[in-house]
Amino acid sequence: MAIKSVSIRIDDKLLDKLHYVADYEGRSANSHILVLVRDSINQFEAEHGPILEGGRPTGSARASRKS
Repeated sequence: MAIKSVSIRIDDKLLDKLHYVADYEGRSANSHILVLVRDSINQFEAEHGPILEGGRPTGSARASRKS
């Protein structure tokens, strides 16, 4: 499995809080973000079914973006 990099824009105050929570949990900010992403995907798949290799859910979920 290849490891990819993602760059995000984040407000200074939010980044400081992310570092605080990550430190509290004994993780780096990067590791904490990965945990949050995995948790989010697991929750989505529990509601909508597994996401296939091509990135499409097997259930009735429709691709949309929340505002």
